[in-house]
Amino acid sequence: MAEQNITVIARMQAKQGKENAVKQELAALIGPTRSEPGCISYILHQSAEDKTSFMFYEHWADKKDLDEHLKKPYIKIFMETAGKLLDGPVNITLWEMIE
Repeated sequence: MAEQNITVIARMQAKQGKENAVKQELAALIGPTRSEPGCISYILHQSAEDKTSFMFYEHWADKKDLDEHLKKPYIKIFMETAGKLLDGPVNITLWEMIE
């Protein structure tokens, strides 16, 4: 049986005063990620109410493709530098579409 599509919600909070730097770093991930095999959508959001709050809405063909994405050098580099820019860890939740 083929694996099911997977949706990811990745939320992060910028440190005060680091909002623009976080936005730039996250935006730099969009092009390379969207060209990856299995990436159906990869959309960056910023909260309308709290400009320090960011969220990626991601849709992947399957969990294997997501796992490969997380191994990419540009993702690893972002995660290594995130501590300087983010107020806490990235919160990643996985979702399966029901309908």
